[in-house]
Amino acid sequence: MPIFPGPGRPASGRVQRMGAAGGSDGHIPAVVAITSLLLVLAISLLITRVATVILTATGMSRQSARFQARSAFTGAGFTTSESEQVVNHPLRRRVIGTLMLLGNAGIVATASSAILGLRGGGLGGGGWWRGLELVLGLAVLIAVSRSQWIDLRLTRLIGRLLHRFTDLPTRDLDNLLDLSGPYAVSELAVQKGDWLAGRTLHELDLAAEGVMVLGVTRGDGTYVGVPQPQLRLQARDVLVVYGEETVVDELDRRPAGAEGERGHQAAVARQQRADRPGAERDPSRAAAGE
Repeated sequence: MPIFPGPGRPASGRVQRMGAAGGSDGHIPAVVAITSLLLVLAISLLITRVATVILTATGMSRQSARFQARSAFTGAGFTTSESEQVVNHPLRRRVIGTLMLLGNAGIVATASSAILGLRGGGLGGGGWWRGLELVLGLAVLIAVSRSQWIDLRLTRLIGRLLHRFTDLPTRDLDNLLDLSGPYAVSELAVQKGDWLAGRTLHELDLAAEGVMVLGVTRGDGTYVGVPQPQLRLQARDVLVVYGEETVVDELDRRPAGAEGERGHQAAVARQQRADRPGAERDPSRAAAGE
């Protein structure tokens, strides 16, 4: 018949030894749980970084790819214009779907590890050690995730691995087109009464203004990639152009007739001055014709 200790009676030596071997204060299991928590967070950061590189390789800008990867992994579910680009692209859709599945599992594992790691915490009985371990570990992960040096090298490493083991292109179109500067890829809608309407690309000579036409979506919805000079623009067409934002904005407001021709000649003159050796161009003054 088992004998239970009374209020003032010590427990048996056997029970005491089992408690010591199992970590009666809970410190050893807590260390394991906190380590698991930090490991899950580190793996989560690595997963989102790999997804960002893959999305970037499909043509998304690095900022948009990072935002979409983190949004999908955390289940935030933001609805943006980039989300439509993800849905309409098969590879991006698979990447985002995988992030959603991994994110749910990661959040559950993180929550479980946090509960185990802080169970019985408090400031007494060694609980402050567990809190300090967790804070220091999170600080290291945050520092690593915000380090530009680590980000650059990790991105290059992931890109080389993708290039070696997959047929995925590893080009960042955002950097390729220098979208971080005054240049941007924009859509330019053609309306009735615009300077663009009813004229061919050859007649418009937009390249002389520093604007390149990458494609044209016709009014009936058909898309013309790499349009030829003889293509005549009509109202309801939408041009995909690459150029300085201020120049494209001025072109979008340019009316038909003599006023539009004067605007075209002024834009061509500005571009010619900018193309001269040693010339410096101030985009903020381009629209003013200075």
